[in-house]
Amino acid sequence: MNASQVVEILLVEDSPEDLELTCRALKKASLGNHIQIARDGAEALDFIFCEGPYSGRRIEDTPKLVLLDLKLPKVDGLEVLQRIKSDERTRHIPVVILTSSKEQADVVRGYACGVNSYIVKPVDFEGFASAVQSTGMYWLLLNQPPRVEI
Repeated sequence: MNASQVVEILLVEDSPEDLELTCRALKKASLGNHIQIARDGAEALDFIFCEGPYSGRRIEDTPKLVLLDLKLPKVDGLEVLQRIKSDERTRHIPVVILTSSKEQADVVRGYACGVNSYIVKPVDFEGFASAVQSTGMYWLLLNQPPRVEI
């Protein structure tokens, strides 16, 4: 995979409005060049584990960050998180839950499943854009992930 095909962010979001806002916020922070979008949990798992329409990918070419909504069709966000974190080949990928759920049970379950960060989506665009930009800047530019041999 050449540098122009590298996926830095896998954005897993089923809401068209939140998808558009997130992409706009990432582009505004100059972090929107290499985004892969999955609109449900099954598509996210296919992408990460190189199955179905993504069978031509190499699992070694993992995204640098997964932004994951919780309430998803087909496979919910917590199940996606569990699959990512339970597989030796993908557990090192930083996963940030970006959701509207403030439910304490969701927060606790997210951390129990290995999420790296849990962010509740702010209601207003500026707050939302700021949260997305800060998240992207931290995980893509500041965080130092381990080198993993797959």
